[in-house]
Amino acid sequence: QVQVVESGGGLVQAGGSLRLACVASGNIFIINTINTMGWYRQAPGKQRDLVALITSDGTTNYADSVKGRFTISRDNAKNKVYLQMNSLKAEDTAVYYCNAARPPSVDYWGKGTLVTVSS
Repeated sequence: QVQVVESGGGLVQAGGSLRLACVASGNIFIINTINTMGWYRQAPGKQRDLVALITSDGTTNYADSVKGRFTISRDNAKNKVYLQMNSLKAEDTAVYYCNAARPPSVDYWGKGTLVTVSS
């Protein structure tokens, strides 16, 4: 199987920056079939929403609310994905989850890392 583990969350003041990291480990044959990796977030009392995705060829997709502030990147050789978050706002406060997806429709989720932005 595959395990997904996030790191890098914490408390930051509004306007500050954080970098999240996620690594997928486990069955190498399954990991090699992972196409898309991404970040989602869930604020208290709200649903889990997409933040950013990146495919194995580097194609990215961002939620409108983070465009221009967040950057997703990926190291395929190390099965890692990163989320650089700049100009953080109080509304970015949430638990951030890493997702690794392989076709046709298999998802692996991490347990999440908490990001708290103080205003």
